[in-house]
Amino acid sequence: MRHSFTLRLTVRFAVLVTLTTAAVLAAGGWLLHRQAMTSLVDLHELESEELGEILEAAVRSAADVGHQIKEEADSDIALFYIQVRDERGDVVFRSANLGPTLLPVLAGMEGDRVVELPGAGRVLISDTKHGAWHLQVASRLEPTERMLRDYARVSGLLLGGAALLSIALGYQFSRATLQPVRAIEATARRIRADNLSERIPESAGHGELTALINLLNGTFDRLQRSFEQVQRFTAEASHELKTPLALARLNAEKLQARVAADPESEGLVAEILDEIARLNRIIESLLFLAKTEGGAMQLPRRELDLAALVTDFADDAAALAEDAGVGFVLAANEAGTVRADAGLLRQLLLNLLSNALAFSARGGAVALESRRTPEGWHLTVSDEGPGLPANQLERVFERFARYEGASRPEGRLGTGLGLAICRGIVDLHGGSIHAENRSDRSGLRVVVRLPAA
Repeated sequence: MRHSFTLRLTVRFAVLVTLTTAAVLAAGGWLLHRQAMTSLVDLHELESEELGEILEAAVRSAADVGHQIKEEADSDIALFYIQVRDERGDVVFRSANLGPTLLPVLAGMEGDRVVELPGAGRVLISDTKHGAWHLQVASRLEPTERMLRDYARVSGLLLGGAALLSIALGYQFSRATLQPVRAIEATARRIRADNLSERIPESAGHGELTALINLLNGTFDRLQRSFEQVQRFTAEASHELKTPLALARLNAEKLQARVAADPESEGLVAEILDEIARLNRIIESLLFLAKTEGGAMQLPRRELDLAALVTDFADDAAALAEDAGVGFVLAANEAGTVRADAGLLRQLLLNLLSNALAFSARGGAVALESRRTPEGWHLTVSDEGPGLPANQLERVFERFARYEGASRPEGRLGTGLGLAICRGIVDLHGGSIHAENRSDRSGLRVVVRLPAA
């Protein structure tokens, strides 16, 4: 599934902000831990210096140790465990908060170590030498670890909040950033065959987008010139061909009268007349499209009883379908009025029917529905043919569009202009037309939407 660029940009923004926040919080946690341990070591050094000065200045024997430092040790009993060993490693003093527990002897005797102490948990021990005495000052790490756990919980909450906030901000940022692109897209979507003169305003973008806008407008300029040239050629060529074809038809009719006694020759002339008639239909269709696309056609619309028009058309449709060996069903015909040109509306229905019959096998069925909606009318023609690939559903309304994979029953050849004319008629009435494959079975459904009267 393809996701929108707005969603991808939002996700990337949220991930970037969340990862950045996580990195900052992790760095903060590391610095907090480092600062806490450094501060604890500094406190140990101060305590060791104070006790060391007492030991070096006043203590002469092991018996004097407890007497000289007990008062100082007791004053800091809430913060430190204190233990003194002599040169042999025998304990000559330990603070009351140690109870029967002994601080372990550290390898190398001097420095700072973290050890597990029974009854106290993890502790930091600093071991220093003062004359003949080894002084050990220790502190519990539980308060520091509790502080770090609290920091981790708060960081987790902050990280979750940052993630949610970054999603919201990222979405707004993405929409604001892509607003000029959406404006360009909206304008580009409006530019079509009957609206090739519209251009994307340069104010819709800035910086790199201005270059893109200029490129697109230049492309639309070239497209408009090419389209206008094709329109002029189509109109002029179609007009110029009408007279030669009229002469050809006149001469063929004269020839048909002369060869009436020869069945084979008469059949050949009849085929010529059929092809001339087909060429005339193509020319008339091209002239109609040139007028509608060029805006030269005035539509004399009036209020019509759509149900009556559909009923009248259904009689002819049933006859045409029967001739093709296909069933016809008027599935729905709701009452109401529509502002339209009756002739063009009938031509629209006839072209849709002809297209449906062209791709229906004998024994199949074609259905017509006319339903009222809050917006206007839905006219639907459904067949039981092979349907179309998804990428051909819009293309079928182009001139001379044919899908090679769709087989027609023998003898049902078209000009490739019928659905293009349908779109032209619908556009003249301010409506819309689209094709879709049937969901209940194979077949194509063409839906026309016309505005209310």
